[in-house]
Amino acid sequence: MTQPEPAPRAAAPTAVPPADRTTTLAIGGMTCGACVGRVERTLGRLTGVSASVNLATARARIDHPAAVSVTDLVATVEAAGFTAHLPEAAPAAPQPDEAGPPAAAPAAGPSAAAEEPADDRPDARPEDGDGAGAERRRLLLTAALALPVLALSMVPGWQFRNWQWLCFVLAAPVAVWGAAPFHVRALRGLRHGAATMDTLVSLGVAASFGWSTYALFLGGAGTPGMTMPFSLLPAAGDGTAHLYLEAAVGVPLFVLAGRRMEARARRGTGAALRSLAELAAKEVSVPGPDGTERRIPIARLGVGDRFLVRPGERVATDGTVRTGSSALDLSLITGESHPVEVGPGATVVGGAVNSGGLLEVRADAVGGDTQLARITRLVEDAQTGKTRAQRLADAVAAVFVPAVLTIAVTVLGFWLGAGADPQAAVTAAVAVLVVACPCALGLATPTALLAATGRGAQLGILVSGPQALERLRRIDTVVLDKTGTLTTGRMTVRDVTHRTDGRDPDEVLRLAATVEQCSEHPVARAVLGHVRDHRPAVRLEPAAAVRDFTATPGFGVRGALDGRTVTVVRPPDDPTGLPAPLPEAVRAAGAAGRTAVLVTVDGTPEAVLALGDALRPDGYRAVDHLRRLGVRPVLATGDRAATARVVARQLAITEVHAQARPHDKAALVTTLQEQGGRVAVVGDGVNDAAALALADLGIAMGGGTDAAIGAADVTLVREDLQAIADAVRLARRTLGTIRANLFWAFGYNLVTVPLAAVGLLNPMLAAAAMSASSLLVVGNSLRLRAWQPPSATRGTRRSTAASRHRTNGTWESA
Repeated sequence: MTQPEPAPRAAAPTAVPPADRTTTLAIGGMTCGACVGRVERTLGRLTGVSASVNLATARARIDHPAAVSVTDLVATVEAAGFTAHLPEAAPAAPQPDEAGPPAAAPAAGPSAAAEEPADDRPDARPEDGDGAGAERRRLLLTAALALPVLALSMVPGWQFRNWQWLCFVLAAPVAVWGAAPFHVRALRGLRHGAATMDTLVSLGVAASFGWSTYALFLGGAGTPGMTMPFSLLPAAGDGTAHLYLEAAVGVPLFVLAGRRMEARARRGTGAALRSLAELAAKEVSVPGPDGTERRIPIARLGVGDRFLVRPGERVATDGTVRTGSSALDLSLITGESHPVEVGPGATVVGGAVNSGGLLEVRADAVGGDTQLARITRLVEDAQTGKTRAQRLADAVAAVFVPAVLTIAVTVLGFWLGAGADPQAAVTAAVAVLVVACPCALGLATPTALLAATGRGAQLGILVSGPQALERLRRIDTVVLDKTGTLTTGRMTVRDVTHRTDGRDPDEVLRLAATVEQCSEHPVARAVLGHVRDHRPAVRLEPAAAVRDFTATPGFGVRGALDGRTVTVVRPPDDPTGLPAPLPEAVRAAGAAGRTAVLVTVDGTPEAVLALGDALRPDGYRAVDHLRRLGVRPVLATGDRAATARVVARQLAITEVHAQARPHDKAALVTTLQEQGGRVAVVGDGVNDAAALALADLGIAMGGGTDAAIGAADVTLVREDLQAIADAVRLARRTLGTIRANLFWAFGYNLVTVPLAAVGLLNPMLAAAAMSASSLLVVGNSLRLRAWQPPSATRGTRRSTAASRHRTNGTWESA
């Protein structure tokens, strides 16, 4: 799963050249935060290599130069005592006998993760695979052998003659075979000069069982008729060595059970990502040249191929509708609950459910180029990162186990040196070994990120990583673009005014529309749509006929056609110098909140087009919620001041920056930052890319350009401005959950290790507490899966709010 490393953001240049490649490896054998640190340190010793290892997903994201091969990376990880391999892609689909339609080379799509073998997936069910089945059997047999030992050791009334020997026979296989995974991993770590939580568990079990063996054979505890009272605290010596068989069986039992429950809970945190992978189609129906239809594997579908989507089926890949009309359910992709009507010419997204009629679609993107695949990659990338607090926790976990071993030895020596009963000293040392838990430290952030990024994807909010979450939580100013952000971006020509005694109106529109074919801006689409829909007699030249085409962001476009120079640009600030009646048309458009576009031919103004673009119906409510969250809204648009003021007035935005070109927006961001603001920019166009990259946080609308999305930290897939406020709330809730997890993880160890050291914890209870600590961290993170934005943001949009929005216009040329 190797891909080229994305280019660094323009706003954050680095003196160190970026790595040539990024590789994701599945890591096996990690059990705690100490393992994470060991893998990262081992890989980091390679020249030019840096790694971020995620305990919850068991994946390592490695940046490395091309000179370091994947084989070298795998060998390095294995030399540290772990297993590593590339996540396996789905097997090649069988080729049908008959020739299928031409297909592009298949790219790895989002379904690849869904089709990996169970053992390779970090989120595989615990009950999947032979290895997991063996662990389940180990847990069940351990429980069957351990429970009688626990019962007899804890209830003196049940202790019959020679009960201790029966407990010894039952405990021996648990201490040796049941705890074998801990012993094996501890020895493996010892061979590599490292200690992990498995080392602590192994030593705890060995010490408890070894002391009990000594007590039975040499310490007088094997005498027939001996009884042993159960106490939560170590008791004073009575001349007979006590047994700790309940600790020898209770520690592996509780740890095995805790890890199994932890694995199931961690799988729950990644459920949203798996649901995204499951949206990808495996097969698709394609029409043949003779009118027949056949099913082919999705890997054989290529760009430009046609496929059919029946009612109830999922759209196989991104494309454009050729024939048919229907309503598509996009709720699992964008978070929007209402269906979207589509017809010929409409774009559709792979994974959407067809709720109505039969559609014939032309594939525009396949495999890893689809929107669903990009969403899945964004979520996966976000889940591999770490917050600053988690990096501190990992640093602590890296030295945690050696520190605990040192404390245990010190405790043993102190109690023996102080003249305490040897078995009390052993009890305290074993309790220290068993109660210490670096697992909770390693799971604090990854599990919360898994749950939060998955929930965000369900709500149509894609976050690039934990650093973006941290910045999103702290923003206090948001700069809002207008075209395609506050407005729908679907502009239409509302009025056309030609100068008196000018050129033929149809000829002027033909020239303007032909030049605009070279642009992808909403203004260009509006002009083209107007000519095609309302002037069908006007014949347009192909875009290739335009010469010397240039687009000036925030101003307009220019091109040469038929020997004439044509511009479609923003009118001058003072339109008085334009020929009549164009000045009045410009003023009227501004007063109505519309965009005025000036068409010139060979330098002579010929026409003014008034374009209208409706505000998003949720715009006012979204801005209001941002204000309630303590975020200051700022409108920055390339449109004229009159139009910008109309939009700002309707949204109750008091700070407006009009006629702002890309460098003006970037300068505005810098100014706001110099004033102490933590600035987020929301945009969707090429002209927003610089400001998005320069801001503390960039937020791109999902329907925007690739340049804007590439420069952003957060992408809003759903066409709903309230997603901005929802993203802020989700970030604050997630960071709060991470802080709570880390507080518990650190606090638990700070409290329980000293208690164990002074002899106030029984080893068996220490094992239960250790398992419970990890479960509490994971359980707290799982709460994010059910997080819902406040009802005020998710409620039905009221018509009273919609009535406040008047049709308005925008001008920001790409």
